Amino acid sequence: MTTKKGEDRRNQSEGERPGAALAKKIDHTLLKPDATPEQIAQLCSEARQYGFASVCVNPVWVGLCARLLAGSEVKVCTVVGFPLGANAPEVKVFETEKAIEHGASEIDMVLNIGALKGRDLDLVARDIRGVTAAAHARGAIVKVIIEAALLTDEEKTTACLLAKEAGADFVKTSTGFASGGATVHDVELMRRTVGPEMGVKAAGGVRTYEDAEKMLRAGATRIGTSAGVQIVQGAGASAATGY
Repeated sequence: MTTKKGEDRRNQSEGERPGAALAKKIDHTLLKPDATPEQIAQLCSEARQYGFASVCVNPVWVGLCARLLAGSEVKVCTVVGFPLGANAPEVKVFETEKAIEHGASEIDMVLNIGALKGRDLDLVARDIRGVTAAAHARGAIVKVIIEAALLTDEEKTTACLLAKEAGADFVKTSTGFASGGATVHDVELMRRTVGPEMGVKAAGGVRTYEDAEKMLRAGATRIGTSAGVQIVQGAGASAATGY
């Protein structure tokens, strides 16, 4: 059986930069309301350099990112109904359609948290189905942000099952704007709930290589973080020391 350390050493011997495999699981993220065009351009430059899975930005920056990343393998991811999830379902669908029109190929939507907690599950399901149908019709994937810090374990499970039934591609822990971010407990619970068919994205508070490794071991298949560069550099340092 190949160990993680053995795999890292093999990748190095094959000429792959340490941390390259991890980088392909990272959505390099900048969602601050005061982000500038220069900062978005830097985000895209880093994504190209390190080979991240995507950049995750607010919808206004999708067109710029699509232009800056043209010809690369880095996807453009954007957020819908962000960060509260309280938009009308029709607004989220429109936002999804416009984002994809401008160059996004991954949509991270916030479900209707209040409706979930109020047990209006028909509304939650309609919300997710609308975005998922709009995205899939245009060749994009959907990650459903459940905002786990605001939910009970029962509500987290319900949210994940609704996302799965609606045909979404991933469930995601957090916006990063609530009272807490990703935890190992939540990632494990989400993975158990959705099974192996769906992706699980851990986001919010994942800032180090060790944080990322814990989330991946718990069942995450994608990491959302604004610290992607530091995480990949940490992977390289770990590979160099053998720890």
